[in-house]
Amino acid sequence: MAKLVAPHGGKGLTCCLLEGAELDAEKKKAEGLKKITISAREEGDLIMMGIGGFSPLTGFMTKADWKGVCDDFLMADGTFWPIPVTLSSDKADADAINVGDEIALAAASGEIMATMKVTEKFEMTEADKTYECEKVYMGEGTPTAEEFWKIAKDDHPGVQMVMNQKNVSLAGPVKVLTEGEYPVKYPGVYMRPAESRKIFEDKGWSEVAALQLRNPMHRSHEYLCKIAVEVCDGVYIHSLVGNLKPGDIPADTRVKCIDALVKNYFVDANVVQGGYPLDMRYAGPREGLLHATFRQNYGCSRMIIGRDHAGVGDFYGMFEAQTIFDKIPTPSDEGKALLCTPLKIDWTFYCYKCDGMASLRTCPHGKEDRVLLSGTMLRKGLSEGTEIPDHFGREEVLVILREYYASLTEKVEIKTHKAAMGS
Repeated sequence: MAKLVAPHGGKGLTCCLLEGAELDAEKKKAEGLKKITISAREEGDLIMMGIGGFSPLTGFMTKADWKGVCDDFLMADGTFWPIPVTLSSDKADADAINVGDEIALAAASGEIMATMKVTEKFEMTEADKTYECEKVYMGEGTPTAEEFWKIAKDDHPGVQMVMNQKNVSLAGPVKVLTEGEYPVKYPGVYMRPAESRKIFEDKGWSEVAALQLRNPMHRSHEYLCKIAVEVCDGVYIHSLVGNLKPGDIPADTRVKCIDALVKNYFVDANVVQGGYPLDMRYAGPREGLLHATFRQNYGCSRMIIGRDHAGVGDFYGMFEAQTIFDKIPTPSDEGKALLCTPLKIDWTFYCYKCDGMASLRTCPHGKEDRVLLSGTMLRKGLSEGTEIPDHFGREEVLVILREYYASLTEKVEIKTHKAAMGS
């Protein structure tokens, strides 16, 4: 009988989203609580705790959790976790809150997303934020702090996110009241971990590979998926439907591209498409670990990790997101360990001499014979109206993307980097 990998943390899916009479009562109570406005990143983290995507997390992290995750990939109770999940507040608001208070967490729109019981308040100084950035966001592409900070404040959106956080963090368990716009905006795509698990179980799958997508699906992504289908029971094409950096392509357009590819180039029975509500952190290797951690909750036992996974610019080594899996701790309690393992795949491309998709492990030919595939270069070419090379993307996808770029009234400059250029 098919058996999926267990959710992370050893406690099953820990879902903080309320329903029915309990939800109605908590919404009414929330109206009378002190309100804290949260960031878009915190909103996504909150929804993931609501639906069980961040199991075993049931609230925002304490100072001990934050420090343990930064230093050792471990929360205070010894559970593996790769990136801090914290909630920030300005000092004036924090001074008006006592430990033990219940507060309401509101989106920028004013919608109350959750309630939270504050169990700890801790300061996040500039030195603390700098420490988090160097531990979580600094990679082999900028091996020294001096090199990192020369460009990080201007060019790394994840670093900017951390440094712009308010100066006090609030920790404590949450009760989530809504999933925001996602169920309505992305029907049939956005799904909870319990829903993806049900689909996989109904298909009889045990070994499921996840493909992380934040760019439109080009030929390299297609090839990665097909490799996974060959070695696993099926593949979960799992797109980020939260916020991206300027110049990235929005989720509704990317979903159309995936639909076109699955319809025309995959055996439908072996592929499931889904979406999740986080913002990208662009943390490269650490984010690759986070992707594997919450994909385990969605029922995936393998995480496809290719070239420059979740990277930005030249901050990370080309395959640093693969090698980091070999360096993380393995808690003795299996439930607290990361069980979703990487499916490591080399740099892939179309080779004219091979007459098909290939990788550095399979193709003996030179760079001049290859169409080097990169989401950055695809976005740059489409944005600037230049011709897209043959075999870079499927025509059905390029039609959708050209229509999207033609509809834009304002263009964003797409910066290239070594990985995108094939250097």
